[in-house]
Amino acid sequence: MSTRRTRLTIAACFLVLLTARFGLAGIMSGKITAISADDAEITVETKDGKKSQAFHVVAKTAIQVDGKTAVFDNLASGMQISVFTNAANQVTKIVARHAAELLGDAPPARKPAKKPAGKKSRGGSTPPEGDETAPWPQFLGPNRDNQSNETGLLKRWPENGPKLLWTANGLGAGYSSVSVAQGLVFTMGNRPQGESILALRLDNGAGVWEAAIGPTFREGMGDGPRGVPTVEGETLYALGASGDLACAETRTGKIRWRKNILTEFEGNPIKWGICESVLIDGDRLICTPGGKQAAMVALNKVTGKVLWKAVVPGGSDAGYASSVAMEVGGVRQYVQFMQRGTVGIRAEDGKFLWANDSSANPTANCSAPVWQDDMVFTASDYGTGGAMLKLASSGKTTTATLAYRTNKMKNHHGGMVALKGFLYGADDATWTCLDLATGTVKWQNRSVGKGSLTLADGKLILRSESGPVALVEATAEDYREISQFAPGSPSGKQTWPYPVVAAGRLFLRDQDILQCYDLRQE
Repeated sequence: MSTRRTRLTIAACFLVLLTARFGLAGIMSGKITAISADDAEITVETKDGKKSQAFHVVAKTAIQVDGKTAVFDNLASGMQISVFTNAANQVTKIVARHAAELLGDAPPARKPAKKPAGKKSRGGSTPPEGDETAPWPQFLGPNRDNQSNETGLLKRWPENGPKLLWTANGLGAGYSSVSVAQGLVFTMGNRPQGESILALRLDNGAGVWEAAIGPTFREGMGDGPRGVPTVEGETLYALGASGDLACAETRTGKIRWRKNILTEFEGNPIKWGICESVLIDGDRLICTPGGKQAAMVALNKVTGKVLWKAVVPGGSDAGYASSVAMEVGGVRQYVQFMQRGTVGIRAEDGKFLWANDSSANPTANCSAPVWQDDMVFTASDYGTGGAMLKLASSGKTTTATLAYRTNKMKNHHGGMVALKGFLYGADDATWTCLDLATGTVKWQNRSVGKGSLTLADGKLILRSESGPVALVEATAEDYREISQFAPGSPSGKQTWPYPVVAAGRLFLRDQDILQCYDLRQE
């Protein structure tokens, strides 16, 4: 028997043992059609109406309604619901939401009840006119490679850090970073009316508008949305932690369309909430519901209608990463780091092209793929590390070949940057530079601490999850730190949102607070 077959046989036996010992989870999604309070029983019907099943809910079943801990009495007919069961068909968890919040008319755009700003603007909440640029229109920047187009920035920061221009307060809980376009700064947060998109003035941080897109998201590791709004001209797109996706007008916040991608495409809710920032490519909006029916989906960005649904062999839940677009040998494709590994999906029709699990772990795959030429690098923590894949296309098909694996880039969720053949990122708590082609370590340093990064004007900006921010030369020769300052962590929580450099400014989000620093003058 071949080594590969032996391994598969052992894995199959192990799976059987796990099933017998713990019970593997199943899931059914749909809506509640009947409830029996006396029997503690609910009846669930799938969206297509082809299946209806009754479930008995026991006292120890974990129940969430609209993102909050709930009890059986909070469930009601008509709710959208996902029921999780073990191998004995016992209900272990229920996630439910009111149908009106998911499928009803979109709520009107509204101004914040309390302006999320540290200063009052002389111009009120009217957005500034005349600036139609988009220096950072989406997560990871203009080219989705975590690199800013800004030049002429300070070569060294003052001792106490760059000049603080403004502080915006009242954003609500969340780990969303920002996008910057048309004189506005966009982010997301848990607000009183729900999980919301927020627009602030670029010049002073004053609140312009906010629009709720779904119920507030609450989770033990941290409440609030994780994604970043994607801006394209007059519209923007935002995806919440519970799967609520909305298209809104950039200048007013008016919702044009919305849907819940988990409900519509039968995706499985993931433990710590959806972290994806959607990708806009031509007329397509790309998102990742996960599951067996629609691992990745392309929607018409104007109407929200389905263009195609991509199926990954064997199915895969979503990870916590965002997809990137790349073209290899004339084949345009979307590359995503999912729960079971990295996948490539053909852009024109959603056809599955390739998959590789060399850098995946079963707990959380978070950082977006990094690409250069025809190479793709993905990495995760939990003891796993990274893997480089070499892509090659023939006709309309692309294949992926493993070039190498490395345990020297166990990147958790802080992201990486590829520049001139070298890769920079945090290997757990150790900042590391690798030769991208070979995986050879060029340098390592722990002075800043585990965190996220971005690249601007030829320099790295490293942000520790405990607060400190450093300016470092982007060179493979050695770790060369130029400046460091400590904005602190007013929330007392880990500062996970990525730093953003746009319009000559540095943006640092920390839960309820957004700070804007001037990178052009001391």
